[in-house]
Amino acid sequence: MFFWFLAKEINASLIILLSMLSLDIAMPTALLIVVTVAMLLNKRVEEKLKSTIEEKEFKTRDIILLVVFMAIIISAIAYISLINPGAVFQNILLVFFLSSYTVLLFTFSYVFSNLTKIRAQLLSLGFGIAGLIAGSASLLGPLQDNFTVYRAVAFFGLAIFCFGVAVFEQKKTSSKAKWYVAVQPPATFVLLFIFFNFIHNTGTLQVWTPFLMDVFGLTFAILIILYLSSMFTWKTVGLFAVLLTVMDIILVIGTGTMVAAAKQFTGLGLPVLVYLPNIPLILSQQGPLFRGLGLGDFFFAGVLAVQTFNKFGKKTAFIATVAMAVAFGIWEAFLPDILNWLQPIIGREIGGFPGTLMIISGWAPIIAIAWKLLSKRKVAEEPSKEIVK
Repeated sequence: MFFWFLAKEINASLIILLSMLSLDIAMPTALLIVVTVAMLLNKRVEEKLKSTIEEKEFKTRDIILLVVFMAIIISAIAYISLINPGAVFQNILLVFFLSSYTVLLFTFSYVFSNLTKIRAQLLSLGFGIAGLIAGSASLLGPLQDNFTVYRAVAFFGLAIFCFGVAVFEQKKTSSKAKWYVAVQPPATFVLLFIFFNFIHNTGTLQVWTPFLMDVFGLTFAILIILYLSSMFTWKTVGLFAVLLTVMDIILVIGTGTMVAAAKQFTGLGLPVLVYLPNIPLILSQQGPLFRGLGLGDFFFAGVLAVQTFNKFGKKTAFIATVAMAVAFGIWEAFLPDILNWLQPIIGREIGGFPGTLMIISGWAPIIAIAWKLLSKRKVAEEPSKEIVK
């Protein structure tokens, strides 16, 4: 009887606890998938990318300067957008980041564009079909606006170019890097951004936010991890983790400039955040609840996972990746209560929470355990080495 009563009380407590939580599996799962994909791809692409960046590595001074530079840029964007939220500043910001994304996408595409004939043809056919779909969709009623004709012509033109490349490749025998193959992904991105976001104002159907923005956001998250993770070492990644987490806490909770900068970016439609619906769905008067996570947080988790892989191996890195995703989900579940507790202390509304803190709280314990086991293994191996000598 006692155990039945105890089980009933525990069950009631769990129901009350779960009702208080804001559970979400979508964003932690996305974090897990992105970091795992980047970690597994890193070994395949590391050598080619190192040759692109001339095998440069971040030093301690570089990490400090990088974090300071990030803090200055984020604060400047936030304050300028508040003081002078005019179109000139927004256009400068838009051009700068759109150019950065395009160059990054082209760099990756060009590095790996030395494809076989059949692969180059299939890739070109794929982008050509995508251009046909986008051009045809532009003619549909829900997507029609004042720029429908220009939109359709642009995407049909892209399709013709891609199909032409597929035909041209039939006559080529060289396996060198091909600019005409590498230009297709960034061209597709730029056209989709311009015609379905920047000048798509009167159509009744919005396809860029959050759908296409999420696709490109997740893609860029993986590319940034792959491109920059090889520049870190185990020593510098630890310093980077600590400094970036401290900076994130200050700019998100302390000053709020990180949140203001994020709103400025997302207002322009730039894929700097990934927006996913809360799963299980939480409905409100405005519709389903969406949660956002910045590309910087994906990059942060990815760099930690890659360097853990290099230091401790695949198994430990995968455990650390799962731990980061689980820790993120736990923080996210209690986030409303945490923000309600913090806001009276800070004295203002807090529009977000440091994702780096959520991520590192899962990574740090796994690394501490792995480091301890590695140290014990080294101590155990020392006597055997002495006997051999």
